[in-house]
Amino acid sequence: MKPETYQERMRKKLAATLAPIHMEIIDDSARHAGHFGADAKGETHFKIKIVSDAFEGLDRVARHRLVYDAVAEELKERVHALNIDTLSQTEYNCG
Repeated sequence: MKPETYQERMRKKLAATLAPIHMEIIDDSARHAGHFGADAKGETHFKIKIVSDAFEGLDRVARHRLVYDAVAEELKERVHALNIDTLSQTEYNCG
């Protein structure tokens, strides 16, 4: 059995923590080749779009803290950068 990727690990943790109605996690590492924190093996830079009722009434900083807290272990190990887009269900349905 092959080990879980960091993308899979983050997906599981964010799903368990934030119960999203929509989530996209894209490994964007190839676009950052040669940048600080990049690694030829990938899985260092990710784009995350997540829609959750947990974000309702929270400002951007508080929303991002929830995401960072959920994937703190991955950030300590390999993941260098996250590009995060957070929306409440109300915002998602209006957009």
